[in-house]
Amino acid sequence: MIRIVIADDHQLVRQSIVSLIEKAEDMEVVGEAADGHEALNLVQRKRPDVAMLDIAMPLLNGIETTRRIQTLSVDTRVVILSIHSEEDVVRQALRCGASGYLLKNSVVEELLIAVRSANKGEIYLSPSIAQTVLSGFLQTESTNESSTVLEQLSSREREILQLIVEGHTNQAAAEVLSISAKTVEKHRAILMKKLEVHNLPDLILVALKHRLAFLDE
Repeated sequence: MIRIVIADDHQLVRQSIVSLIEKAEDMEVVGEAADGHEALNLVQRKRPDVAMLDIAMPLLNGIETTRRIQTLSVDTRVVILSIHSEEDVVRQALRCGASGYLLKNSVVEELLIAVRSANKGEIYLSPSIAQTVLSGFLQTESTNESSTVLEQLSSREREILQLIVEGHTNQAAAEVLSISAKTVEKHRAILMKKLEVHNLPDLILVALKHRLAFLDE
């Protein structure tokens, strides 16, 4: 039996996925999460075979959640289910350890195939996603630029950047992360320096441009 955790901030989406998976005799849903932090906690406690993640989740986006799952539960495979079809987003997900990438308009059979493939240690991409990645293989300048920028940032910096893009103040971000507001302020200053911006609006624009953070879908 393939044990699955589902993470998406939209309850109706989660319910739809659960309904589809429960019809498969070889799969079961062992937990649901509404954000990246909840997903990590579930993965740590349940040790699922597959974690199915949305990209634009609050508090911790799907890309960073995928990255952390690789060290938190090495036997858990990640399948991304998102509306984002941009090549640089897909490449980021794969580089961070995703074993599958599906669009939310995928048919039921494709979702089940992706889960089974990931569970066997294989990579599965929606046909349209695979075509996008292959088409852009020789045109990697913008993708490489985004990857280089992402690699400059620490895990904590990426986490704080996501919260900033979501509109959290220093104090609010500090409460989410259980750290001091001064620590958040320090990280924000470092982020501005690394991303070569001088104000908050530009920081948010750069983060979104390079897919370093995501807004809710």
